[in-house]
Amino acid sequence: MNQTKKMRSISRSVNRSWVLQLFAIFLLFDILAFSMASWGWCWFQETSQGQDFQINTPRHFELLEKEDIPKSGQKLAESAGRWIQVPLENTLIRIQYVHEAGGRETTVYAGRFLVFACRCMAAVMLIQLLILLVDMLTGSRRARKHLAPLYEISQMARDLTSQAAFDEEKFHHLEDAISQISPTGADSKLRTGDAELAGLELAVNNLLERMRQSYQQQARFVSDASHELRTPIAVIQGYANMLDRWGKDDENILEESIAAIKSESDHMKKLVEQLLFLARGDSGRTKLVMEEFSLTETIKEVFDESVMIDSAHRYQLKADEDIRVIGDVSMVKQAARILVDNAAKYTPEGSEILLKAGINDKGAGWFAVQDEGIGISQEDVTHMFERFFRSDPARSRESGGTGLGLSIAKWIIDRHGGSFQVLSWEDIGTRITVCFPSQPQD
Repeated sequence: MNQTKKMRSISRSVNRSWVLQLFAIFLLFDILAFSMASWGWCWFQETSQGQDFQINTPRHFELLEKEDIPKSGQKLAESAGRWIQVPLENTLIRIQYVHEAGGRETTVYAGRFLVFACRCMAAVMLIQLLILLVDMLTGSRRARKHLAPLYEISQMARDLTSQAAFDEEKFHHLEDAISQISPTGADSKLRTGDAELAGLELAVNNLLERMRQSYQQQARFVSDASHELRTPIAVIQGYANMLDRWGKDDENILEESIAAIKSESDHMKKLVEQLLFLARGDSGRTKLVMEEFSLTETIKEVFDESVMIDSAHRYQLKADEDIRVIGDVSMVKQAARILVDNAAKYTPEGSEILLKAGINDKGAGWFAVQDEGIGISQEDVTHMFERFFRSDPARSRESGGTGLGLSIAKWIIDRHGGSFQVLSWEDIGTRITVCFPSQPQD
């Protein structure tokens, strides 16, 4: 009992240390990003007036009186509350930038830039807060899961030392072998050369391999997530800068920038929701309600929805007989929607998308989504269900994909004990079939 409490305490300490470290990284990133954006804005304002940017030039920010705020700032103040609003926004609207140019002081209104910069930073910090919250809730459980084999090893070591007949020299030899293991080495393994310790060797080596795989998977996931979030943030920042330069006087630029910022915010929201779904699934907090349901009716519902919301493609349905399977109906429906949505993204307008459902020769139910799209190369088929994988990143970005849809579909079908069959030809089309396990006979 005491060992269990100690293990939980260690896992909490490890998770707390990781969360604090991640918080420090996020904080440093936010400070550097805001500082670089501010210095870049100052540099642009001074060099656009034909003067060289010098570090020792006197410059400062000052507050305007409310009646001195320019018209663009007044419109921004009137719009506060309709869009994202950050703390102290009413104060930021009143700030102007003062610097020397040609021996005289020059003022530039800075309120619009500061407000949009702070709104972008607020969106970034919200995403960072969600990531920290997920790590706080799931980190201790993951740490305990990875530390469990170590606990078993320590228990085994205690049992070995408690045996009177155990050779003390052999024990020291084991300690030396363990101390020479490099956790980060790709081929580092425990080797004692003792047949009596073969089982312990196998347990330690399996643990090392799982830890390396888990570390590599987590590192790649964090790297991919950071890359995916960086693109919409950069777009928002770019349109914010364009608003600051030309949006004051050009209503078309103003409307275009607001629409783009809103679109990228929606994309980030979708990405974060999918990340949270996968994080909850990986931590075991997503529970499936398994029951018998009609696969035929579910596919028909997805077909009806697709016909209603997508008039650019021709949808066909082939599912006549009543096919019964066991699973979580809402999750299976979500997987089917993902496959149909993916087919629609990469199929030219006017082409056909076919939904089918049936029973194979083993009595197991299946459904398929077939399109006349661009197809997938054989090399990419083996990677298409990996997280953030895109066979054509530029085209996927244009279509609004996040690279997580097929990963979510695979997670759902894997939890049902099912499998995928993919048949694809480039420039001809793709058929993805989902096969459910056979139901036990009564």
